[in-house]
Amino acid sequence: MGTLFGTDGVRGIANLELTPEMAFDLGRAGSYVLSQHNSCTRPRIMVGKDTRVSGDMLEAALIAGICSTGSDVLTLGVIPTPAVAYLTRQYEASCGIVISASHNPVEDNGIKFFGPNGYKLPDEIEAEIEQLVLEGTSNLIRPQGQEVGRVYDVAEALNRYLDFLCSCYSEKTKLDDLCIVIDCANGAAYQAAGLMWERLGARVIEINAQPNGININDRCGSTYTEGLKKAVLQHKADLGIAYDGDADRCIAVDERGNELDGDYIMVICGLDMVRRSKLKPARVAATVMSNIGLDIALRREGIEVDSCAVGDRYVLEKMQETGALLGGEQSGHIIFLNHATTGDGLLTSLKLAEVIKRTGLPLSELAAEMEKQPQLLVNVRLEDKDTILNHKLVTAALIQAEKRLGEFGKLVVRPSGTEPMVRIMAQGPEQYLLEEVIRDISDAIKAAQESNS
Repeated sequence: MGTLFGTDGVRGIANLELTPEMAFDLGRAGSYVLSQHNSCTRPRIMVGKDTRVSGDMLEAALIAGICSTGSDVLTLGVIPTPAVAYLTRQYEASCGIVISASHNPVEDNGIKFFGPNGYKLPDEIEAEIEQLVLEGTSNLIRPQGQEVGRVYDVAEALNRYLDFLCSCYSEKTKLDDLCIVIDCANGAAYQAAGLMWERLGARVIEINAQPNGININDRCGSTYTEGLKKAVLQHKADLGIAYDGDADRCIAVDERGNELDGDYIMVICGLDMVRRSKLKPARVAATVMSNIGLDIALRREGIEVDSCAVGDRYVLEKMQETGALLGGEQSGHIIFLNHATTGDGLLTSLKLAEVIKRTGLPLSELAAEMEKQPQLLVNVRLEDKDTILNHKLVTAALIQAEKRLGEFGKLVVRPSGTEPMVRIMAQGPEQYLLEEVIRDISDAIKAAQESNS
């Protein structure tokens, strides 16, 4: 990816790295490039956002940039990221833009684009937009008078998205015998999630559904499930669901208070689909970060697991390459390609509840089909990621780590595509060995930093 666009759009600290000026330029450049590719005389661009306080500021600048090139804007307000992808297709818009930093803390924000087909923009189009932003957008077209873009509010957007979600529920009876606790992360799902579950008849207990602009992802949501676990046990619920800030992923909690990540969800849904002859071909795409237990559980049922790089765009690419209908990440970003073009936390949680309803089995029993192997993930904050990882001290530590883990182990060291850090993941038969291996790599990274300073 380039200087601005990472694996999930443009990210940075709002008003410092991701400034209103950059948002304005992204609006101008994005509108212009997409109008050229789509041959639109007056493009329409959908804009949605999450609940973080900087969203209003960036939205205003982004919309101004879009309108300054003669494109119209359809505003969706606070709405889940996958809703923007879906509605972009439904309204036949030229593109959809989301202002969100997903699971990141409140000071961060991001801007990402969806094409008219609801998929994220190809790398080459992002590169064109990036080049224009870096070169400056002042020379792009500036229509006057009635040719300046206008802004329209799409009041029915959330209801149309909810109609779509409920249409994906395939059981004949509603979920009125299920008690579900949902953690909305004080983010984009704070309205949509509760409404979806209520429409389907479930008894819903909501937590962290009171956004104030600064509490998004604050000790809540998919990256912090302690409150959800307690609530599930307290209410004797059948299922707990934690969404992230923009609701494109989710993590589950079973009736015993155990956290189930995206690997468990893929196993549960994948096995259910193949047993109902709904997974054709019998393939699932998963990233290199997925637990070995996922491979074992799925292959036992004849499901081939295709590995890919970390990032939902790479999961999608692998699915399109192999024809797989199901794919995802351990983080809970799951794609059901026969329903949606991107990961959708609400859809994923709905499909999980559907399996519980269909089988009549508790979630803990469904999850028992996968035996998770010991795994350890450590994040090391690191600004100069590429240089340090190529340092001789780090490469030597990585070679030694792979030798120690052996043929039944797994080691992944990768720079984050959204944050200034390196993620170190190790899997193997013994927890103590994983801790030693990761400690040695972390020490090598620190030593390399010191030698470069």
